[in-house]
Amino acid sequence: MEEQNTWLWNLVLKGYVNSGLIVLALSVFERMRFKGVHFDGYTFPILSKLVMSLECGASFVEMIHCLGMRMGFGSDVHFCNTIMSSYDKSGCLEYALKLFDEMPFKDLVSWTSMISCYAYAGKANEAFLLFNEMRSELNPNEVSMIVMLQACSSVVLMWQLHGYVIKFGSLIDRSLSNSILKMYTYYGTIHDLESLFEETDFKDIACWNIMITAYCSKGMIKKMMDCFSRMRCEVKPSVETFTQLISGLEEYQNSVGGRELHSLAIKSGCFDDILITVLIRFYAKLGCMDASVKLFDEVSHINHITWDAYISGWIDNGYPNEALWFFRQMLSNLCRLEIEDMRSLIVLCTRLSALRIGKAVHGCILRNIVPASDEQTRSLETCILNMYVQCGDIDSSRNFFHNMHVKDLVSWSSMIDGLGQHGFGYESLQLLNQMRSEGIEPNEVTFLSFLCACSHSGLLHEGCSALNSMKQEFCIEPSLDHYTCIVDLLGRCGKTHEALSIIIKLVAMPDKQIWGALLAAAGVHEDRKIAEYCVTKLVQLEDLGSVVYYTLYSNLQARSEKWNEVQQIRNAVKDMKLVKPPGWSCLEGGENFHVFVSSDRSHLRTAEIHAFIESLHRNSL
Repeated sequence: MEEQNTWLWNLVLKGYVNSGLIVLALSVFERMRFKGVHFDGYTFPILSKLVMSLECGASFVEMIHCLGMRMGFGSDVHFCNTIMSSYDKSGCLEYALKLFDEMPFKDLVSWTSMISCYAYAGKANEAFLLFNEMRSELNPNEVSMIVMLQACSSVVLMWQLHGYVIKFGSLIDRSLSNSILKMYTYYGTIHDLESLFEETDFKDIACWNIMITAYCSKGMIKKMMDCFSRMRCEVKPSVETFTQLISGLEEYQNSVGGRELHSLAIKSGCFDDILITVLIRFYAKLGCMDASVKLFDEVSHINHITWDAYISGWIDNGYPNEALWFFRQMLSNLCRLEIEDMRSLIVLCTRLSALRIGKAVHGCILRNIVPASDEQTRSLETCILNMYVQCGDIDSSRNFFHNMHVKDLVSWSSMIDGLGQHGFGYESLQLLNQMRSEGIEPNEVTFLSFLCACSHSGLLHEGCSALNSMKQEFCIEPSLDHYTCIVDLLGRCGKTHEALSIIIKLVAMPDKQIWGALLAAAGVHEDRKIAEYCVTKLVQLEDLGSVVYYTLYSNLQARSEKWNEVQQIRNAVKDMKLVKPPGWSCLEGGENFHVFVSSDRSHLRTAEIHAFIESLHRNSL
């Protein structure tokens, strides 16, 4: 290769960048500079793409920009457009705008790129102002209009752009027409969307998929399937079509429809890893883990989304050991962990109360800094905090909370709730006061967490004061959940009549939870009159179908030796075929989890377990 053949050097550099061979691309770039190869207008767009692949931020874009300016490309439109786009993708909108203003000549790509910068930054007004300014110099094309549609933030703006497109006869472009149709799925009514769809002369596969997606998002499953039937008469479904259809049926657990679509997708040859992942999740929700296993084995490239769908299926179907085993497989097979993988693992440990594994995952997160935005980091930290709380390690949760770099309202509320769950009501009060002293105002969720803490700790005065301050100091109207906590608090303190008064005077539409809380309190304090009144209200709500309420009422009658009433309640439960779910517990031992159900003697070491429990009981006497 001749050293000064810029075209060939660009070709090699572009090949490495497009193949993701970043190290080799950097090596070629260094050799080009060392050998004095002349950079032209095509070299810098390749370098900009290389910089974006490195994810190194704006500093490297500035370096390429500076290099280009020194080599005389400051007036090159193609160079400036590329650098402007790179600044935008690096999150430096102000740098992109400064470069745009300094450009001596702007073509349609320049204007469209800057409008796109505003659109993706959520600055709709600035995008429309720049669009109007552009129209005084250049006529927008279809790409410009598609970008403007992405800047729409209201139905009025969408109507204005739609009218502009019709006026200039641009609807003939299929991409633009489909983009307008897609915008109607966000801001228009389903009637407007259907009318626009029927007016479309030629409906391609993208057009049909947009309609199917719209019906799916609005829960119109019958219309979604009818649209699919019409579609098959005109165009061949794509893999995206089947993916959206099965996702829609998944929410309603339509077993027959999903299996038929699965079969049709195989016959049509429309099958890829994304569709397989959706099918894995679909069959897992139906409880068909055998089918999910077979599909998982067919995936050619297993990414973190596929792992999450597969592992979630094992969790939801009650197989904690298998879920953790596959999590370990995921950790060993994935070269780069996504923050969502770590979050899913923490959630799994929380659900299983797997404290030891949860701590190990926390350590893995600390050792391997996973790239994430501030919002993702806060979400992950809140999950870790909840894991320690739910696993009963309140000391670790305290330490983790105090070491958090940024504590938002969610983390404060979670810690207040955690302290309350473990009976540290006064500490949760101190934390609430500390949060307010740091300038963070509580919201309705924070107050709900604190009221639950007061209920668990019996802090009657503090709970009532918090309810009053919600309305008077923070202008937050208490919801039914807040009143349920107060009723529970009053009931635990033996003030069942005051709790009943709260419901009658303050709660507009009491539900089964609030009546159930009062019924439980009446049962504990043997207040038969209020208990019978609660039962009457639950019957009126037609919500006495829960065996829990019957059990509470039956126990109350048994304490009063009303054996005939007890027998009647038990007969009613039997006639309605109500079954109380058995209590169960999960213990972490070694690398396995042992699940015990009430009165369960199926464990292989049941005799040893009971003997040990008896010895503990004797030693405690």
